[in-house]
Amino acid sequence: MDVALTVFRLLPWHDWAALSTFFCGWVGYALFARKQAGIKPSILAATNRIRRQWMLQTTYREVRVIDGVVVQSLSTSPSFFASTTILIIGGLLAVLGSSNASELVREIPFAARTTVLVFDLKIVLMLAIFVYAFFRFTWSMRQYTFGALLVASAPEAEQFQSLALSRDEFADRAGRVVGLAAETFNDGLRAYYFAFAAVSWFLSPLAFMLATGGVIYILYQREFHSDVLVVLNS
Repeated sequence: MDVALTVFRLLPWHDWAALSTFFCGWVGYALFARKQAGIKPSILAATNRIRRQWMLQTTYREVRVIDGVVVQSLSTSPSFFASTTILIIGGLLAVLGSSNASELVREIPFAARTTVLVFDLKIVLMLAIFVYAFFRFTWSMRQYTFGALLVASAPEAEQFQSLALSRDEFADRAGRVVGLAAETFNDGLRAYYFAFAAVSWFLSPLAFMLATGGVIYILYQREFHSDVLVVLNS
């Protein structure tokens, strides 16, 4: 009990309120978006449908070099972001070990005046976000590799008929693997969005909460009401 009280006293109540809003908003939106994707049109549902169609067309092609190249090229995006995230983590660790960083932040107009401990906790939050993003990006890279293996190991086009193999089963399995890779990559990108919201905590807890709400609104609009969604579903 004493330990819990000590931890609670590290931050003022409005900072705890902002942190709660941040984590509840992030987790809540992730669950909401995943559930809504099965109910209403979304980028995730539309692209998953296209991925399945792509894998179904793969079963009719004799030469599948282009399919393997596309899968591998898709993995370059999470690879780039994983490398970038490592650099960001290194920079944040450098800031965490610096004794002058908190003083520089205090000189920013409208920035909240906090203790060094609270400043370090804000940096730790940023570190946790980017560490999570790094693991999601690297897992996405591996999943794209699994998708490339499925494409490479697919039976020849005539074998689907001669051996009575199901094209739909292959398309479902391969499309799902590539779709999971894309979803995992999306989780990493979402972490980047919420990292921008976390930066506003250096200004004030109120700015932190408003930025969290703004990020959720942007993500919702892009996922469920974007122009590209209309094109994908047309």
